[in-house]
Amino acid sequence: MAMRKRDDEVFPNAAGIDIGASSHWVAVPRHLAEQAGCEPVREVGAMTDDLNALADWLLGCGVDTVALESTGVYWIPVYEVLEQRGLTVWLVDARQMKYVPGRKSDVQDCQWLQKLMSLGLLRAAWRPAGEVCVVRAVARQREVLIAEQASWVQRMQKALVQMNLQLTEVLSDVMGQTGQAIIRAIVAGERDPKVLARHRHSRIKASAEEITKALTGNWREEHLFVLGQALAMYDDIARHLVECEAKLRALLAERGARRVDLGKAPKAGAKSRLEFDVRQALANWAGVDLTRING
Repeated sequence: MAMRKRDDEVFPNAAGIDIGASSHWVAVPRHLAEQAGCEPVREVGAMTDDLNALADWLLGCGVDTVALESTGVYWIPVYEVLEQRGLTVWLVDARQMKYVPGRKSDVQDCQWLQKLMSLGLLRAAWRPAGEVCVVRAVARQREVLIAEQASWVQRMQKALVQMNLQLTEVLSDVMGQTGQAIIRAIVAGERDPKVLARHRHSRIKASAEEITKALTGNWREEHLFVLGQALAMYDDIARHLVECEAKLRALLAERGARRVDLGKAPKAGAKSRLEFDVRQALANWAGVDLTRING
């Protein structure tokens, strides 16, 4: 790759950081390091104090832009600390670096990242604003909880099958109203199939006789123990889901309460005019006019 002069660099004051789990390698432009009287490459720790010291060093050298590798989740604290300190931070895919020819064998990853960034050969990954990141984190936690809860339902179904309780054959949803009532009664100590069948809801297609037959099994202690544990975990996750969904609704309501000035609304006929302003509601939530068409 032909070398460019510094005057031709897109980001002449850019630094590159090779992200690691316990430490990070950082490279600053050689001309900035010479002006600051320090080496252009250094290793820094991953603790918060280390990251604040890193920000001090970068700002002291005159760095204004930083390129980070998107390695696992280890880049997130570095990104947030540097962004809070006023630096422009680019999150880049490490795979981009592999397809650019001209790298020398004695050049560290952070130096190569810094060089590519200075020449404008990297593309920044999209990262939403801080408020959106908060909503996204809570939404992802909700997805994790739902997946975890589903896995405990599978464990309950397995325990029932191992006792030859064919509840899944007579109920389409074992965690519906009837299914939960039966499982909770079993965990509470009920073993009589006829008594358990009385929990059948009137809308269930299977008859009480069919449910009674399906609930005639062998009540093994180890499987009953697993069933009780799985039900307890299901209930515990359900409580966390309620908290998570309440938090998510509060965040969305807070974001939607902010009004974005859209200027003069386009004219609309009497038939096409909506009682609910969808355009304004979308803009309040997203922060921009999503219905605007340029051109």
